Amino acid sequence: MSPEYAMSGHYSVKSDVYSFGVIVLEIISSQKNWSFDHPDHDLNLLGHAWMLWNKRQPLDILDPTIQDPSCGDQIIRCIHVALLCVQQYPEDRPKMSTVYAMLSYEDIELPEPKEPGFCRESYKKKCDTSVSDLTSVNEVTMTTLGGR
Repeated sequence: MSPEYAMSGHYSVKSDVYSFGVIVLEIISSQKNWSFDHPDHDLNLLGHAWMLWNKRQPLDILDPTIQDPSCGDQIIRCIHVALLCVQQYPEDRPKMSTVYAMLSYEDIELPEPKEPGFCRESYKKKCDTSVSDLTSVNEVTMTTLGGR
């Protein structure tokens, strides 16, 4: 779900572009964005992909069972396009016709992506709070009035 739809209910064709980018990253990694889990951080899949992109290690997101060194450049291009699609602001995302062109023609130069929307914390991590994290102790007591 695109940030603008989740935050304000605003839906546009750029919301579909965002969803497309999420799906591309999910296919490449064989992980779901909402349930992504990494032992070293609490980022979701988008945040993890963004972190690896900035470390210049984008192929580290690739599902190890589908690694093929002969198509590494094509996979990096798919990750690059996916990150362009999941940028936080709709005006920064490409149109789907542009996405098609970027994936079809390798001679099209791609701009650097900006930080994705909703990339900070994994939904799974938010839901994995223990009962003790959800309770608090206070000094309130309840009594009945009038002997009832």
